[in-house]
Amino acid sequence: MDEDEDKTIFDVVINHEEQYSIWPAASEPPAGWSRVGKTGAKAECLAFINTVWTDMRPLSLRRAMAGDRQG
Repeated sequence: MDEDEDKTIFDVVINHEEQYSIWPAASEPPAGWSRVGKTGAKAECLAFINTVWTDMRPLSLRRAMAGDRQG
């Protein structure tokens, strides 16, 4: 199936490490992931993620690195 023909609607989801992904809106997200409130076509959801996920490091790493700078 051509990606342009895919009519699947997706939700943007996030995990406890503040990492983003997309998941079919018709299904519950996997354990550990929750919806952020953005729903749409694949390209639309990926564009949203591109604007909000500016630091690819997991939250635990960002916190650890911030602690190193304070010590």
